[in-house]
Amino acid sequence: MNPGSLAVAAWRGCAQTFGRPRLLLPVSTLKVQTCLQSSERVPAARLPYRVKVSSEKRYAWCACGHSQKQPFCDGAHKTKAPSIAPLRFTPEKSKAVMLCACKETKNPPYCDGSHFKVIFQDIKKSVKGIFKS
Repeated sequence: MNPGSLAVAAWRGCAQTFGRPRLLLPVSTLKVQTCLQSSERVPAARLPYRVKVSSEKRYAWCACGHSQKQPFCDGAHKTKAPSIAPLRFTPEKSKAVMLCACKETKNPPYCDGSHFKVIFQDIKKSVKGIFKS
């Protein structure tokens, strides 16, 4: 990140945004916010990740949302969200699972559908924004 974008991120209140592949949703729902250093988790994406896991392997699920290797931890929390540690888990069976990307699940690291609430809130914000102008 260059000094110019650092200043812009600070000026916007840490609202640096990253895009996600286009879906049939308004553009604002596809942007994910992240902060330079935070004690709150940020959504890495609006939809869960489908991942094949092995019962013989131990995994570290990113709980902060800052990892570039989502849904797994790459150590980014050490500088960007030091108070949030990854969740380490070993699956019971080798199979494909849906791992949470919105970081709002009540059953971490697995998706429980909480992303629908996050998407609905984004749509609600964008509709309000249309009528404000």
